[in-house]
Amino acid sequence: MDILDFPRETLGRKIGTLHPRPGKGSYHGNALFRQIHTLGKFEPETLPEFQGNPDLARRVREKFRFDLPPISGRQTDGDTFKFLLRLHDGLECESVVIPMARYKTLCVSSQVGCKMACRFCETAQMGFLRHLTAGEIVSQVLTARQVLGEPVANIVFMGMGEPLDNFDAVVDAIRILADKRGLAIPLTGITISTVGHIPGIERLAALASDRGPEGLWRIRLAVSLNAPDDTTRASIMPVNTLWPLAELKETLKRWPLENEADFIFAEYVLIEGVNDSSEHALALAEYLKDLRACVNLIPYNPRLDSPYARPGPEKVRAFFHALMGAGQTCRIRGTKGDGAMAACGQLGNRALSRKRPEKLEMA
Repeated sequence: MDILDFPRETLGRKIGTLHPRPGKGSYHGNALFRQIHTLGKFEPETLPEFQGNPDLARRVREKFRFDLPPISGRQTDGDTFKFLLRLHDGLECESVVIPMARYKTLCVSSQVGCKMACRFCETAQMGFLRHLTAGEIVSQVLTARQVLGEPVANIVFMGMGEPLDNFDAVVDAIRILADKRGLAIPLTGITISTVGHIPGIERLAALASDRGPEGLWRIRLAVSLNAPDDTTRASIMPVNTLWPLAELKETLKRWPLENEADFIFAEYVLIEGVNDSSEHALALAEYLKDLRACVNLIPYNPRLDSPYARPGPEKVRAFFHALMGAGQTCRIRGTKGDGAMAACGQLGNRALSRKRPEKLEMA
């Protein structure tokens, strides 16, 4: 078992099964959790809590896997870079460190590949290989902070994969990342980006409205819309046939926004000649008018051999002004990392690819 897979309380229970005296698991688990997630060290035998019980340290060593996946590659474009981690089965996941004005963001992956089959996305060309474990998700953050020395303070689940298709592992990873005895990343600094996975949004909404210890109150949601009508959206995002826009909107209306500063991110990838007209902008504003949302306009980052193109700066600005003129809050996301295939929609290794199914099916 990977020691990184477990939230702190779960880790304590696991260690408790190895301890000869009942009730001691949480004591040792808390100490080990702090050592790993605040210092990046995997050395239970050096902790004072374990030094009086070397046999327990030995048992813990034998029970769990204590390591981070090795870095297998790195590509840099200016201050933005992506790094690859070689997983225990030989597959790889990709993460991107993105400098912002006042902090650094880490874009993490939740799957190897993706089954959503969005036509414009490089990850989709891989097909779906497998889910990442909670520990493999957390290892991306620990590697960025402890190995690469990057003080990332904001986490976005916008890398390879659909996070809500891997719900349980993603939620466990969030609990680990947010734990105040570990990395202590605030939930307001964690964003889950989805293609519009309605069952997952509903499950996440229940946690996002829960202020209790098991809740994820005020975690942030981003939804990839990319078109304001079903015909256009289905042509580039097959998932729209499962969860069309009207159903998605009704679900988003129920997303908890109790704080006045909170909103939903509406991600919109601008693709030349597909979804970038002023008519699309006005239709998008109409679709969002009953939602508290901020549109992130993302000029398309072409995948390899892409049939699509990025619209020019004038077209992007015209779309922005059309939205603003219609009363819709929006912003243009600056392009970062496209020179290293590290920008939004560019992650993935086709050498690992599997054939995509002709029909999208969800588990």
